[in-house]
Amino acid sequence: MKLMKLMKLPPNSRPMATAPPKDTVKARPAQQKSAATQRFLPIAEIHNNTVVLKNGGLRAVLQTTSINFNLKSEEEQNSLIYGYQSFLNSLEFPIQILIRSKKLDIDDYLSNLQEMKEKQENPLLKEQTAEYQEYIEKLVEYADIMEKKFYVVVPVDAPTGTKIGFIDRFLSHIFPDDSISKLQTRQKNFKDLRKKLTQRVNQVEQALMSLNIRSKELNSKELIELFYQSYNPITARQEKLDEMEKMNIEDYQEEK
Repeated sequence: MKLMKLMKLPPNSRPMATAPPKDTVKARPAQQKSAATQRFLPIAEIHNNTVVLKNGGLRAVLQTTSINFNLKSEEEQNSLIYGYQSFLNSLEFPIQILIRSKKLDIDDYLSNLQEMKEKQENPLLKEQTAEYQEYIEKLVEYADIMEKKFYVVVPVDAPTGTKIGFIDRFLSHIFPDDSISKLQTRQKNFKDLRKKLTQRVNQVEQALMSLNIRSKELNSKELIELFYQSYNPITARQEKLDEMEKMNIEDYQEEK
């Protein structure tokens, strides 16, 4: 049996153990999943043509026509001012007047043109329809045409047994989560509050009618579309809401 002699390397020729380079980049903490935006919205649900808030309050939204004040004569302008003043003084509750501007959406109109073009049997009329459709698309794209819609929000607040202090209001904004107890309270008070809200809506509609302003209360589908387009202006132009019977609200929640 042969013995193998271990050879010792000189001290200067021994390989030096190199320490791993020090990481100077501070490790990032594990990213917590951000809370959904819906959590911080005051809206709890929409049903029966009513916006139900988390605190139990109800809101009805009226879409109204407008009046071109500048085209009226001085006498007509003064009459409108006095009428509007009387309208505000007759109210015993606050209202919110909202003017919403958005880019003109003519997708439905263009779809109708497309159907007309496909059904057209005359080649000349079919070509003219296609040219007109292309002209409208470019006009809206480059001219950036805006449309305005006018709304009046009518409120009814939930009854509170005690006066809510500043700290409680502050905490409600910090911790906006809904709860089962709040849901049960809303369901219990909804019928009475909705009856009171209907009376206020009728009062506002009659007062606006005296000013030659027509109004229409938005239904549940229109309310959902309004808030969907308001909080998702870009997505709403690309992803339209389907019919209510086929709509799954989870399909429209943005991933965080």
